[in-house]
Amino acid sequence: MFAPPKTFSGYGLGLRKEHYRDFLDGDVPVDFVEVISENFMVDGGQPRDILRRVREKHPVALHGVSMSIGSADGLDIAYLRRLKALADDVQPLFVSDHLSWSRMAGFSSHDLLPMPYTEEALALVCHNVDMAQDTLGRSMLFENPSSYVVFDGATMSEWQFLAEMSKRTGCGLLLDINNIYVSASNHGFDAHAFLRGIPADRVRQIHLAGHTQGPGLLIDTHDQPVCDEVWALYRTAMTLLGPVATMIERDDAIPPLPELLGELAVAREIGSAVREAA
Repeated sequence: MFAPPKTFSGYGLGLRKEHYRDFLDGDVPVDFVEVISENFMVDGGQPRDILRRVREKHPVALHGVSMSIGSADGLDIAYLRRLKALADDVQPLFVSDHLSWSRMAGFSSHDLLPMPYTEEALALVCHNVDMAQDTLGRSMLFENPSSYVVFDGATMSEWQFLAEMSKRTGCGLLLDINNIYVSASNHGFDAHAFLRGIPADRVRQIHLAGHTQGPGLLIDTHDQPVCDEVWALYRTAMTLLGPVATMIERDDAIPPLPELLGELAVAREIGSAVREAA
């Protein structure tokens, strides 16, 4: 069984094409960057060249969006092999994806669909995680997605599911604080109970992002700054978890780099204040 990757307590940003030139030509004050794995799962070419050049300056985390770890059809072995080739080339801090499914009978929804939190689903997910980690030859992190529906018949909470998945497979966890807030608001559970229920020793990375108010529920759009409520939840998370890697994630309405660095500075300040108070 794999063990979670080594801890890393830096602060980073998601690398997006709008800021490639900043990272290639300048000295951006971050401790690491995270990239969407699928954007670089190609042999050679400009994307891989850009990633290698950025990697010379900063550690890189690989974050996937289409592994579909909860798929009842199993995993795509060709996808895993391409991801392994990328990871072997980059030697990333972390390789992560989402606790979700998006593929069935050859059809991809291009969305992160929620899992039913049952023993049957847990066994399926753990089987797939084992296959992914064995193929990659390294441990992975899995992220809690935001959700908008729940399944009847759940026998455990989302945080209990994540904790047991990590225990059985040795994988680590990536906590998206915004997703916790969004799902808690949409489904009426206690976000702080979620944090308390997560095994702190399994968490290796945190995402911070923004969301949008939709008709009757919150939508995880990643196109807004981090809101005050998510910052407050992040402060609680840091008191429970201790130093872990933290990054700002923006996927749409990408602002100028200084704005994101300003948000990252807030995360650093919170982390420093929690450590000083400990």
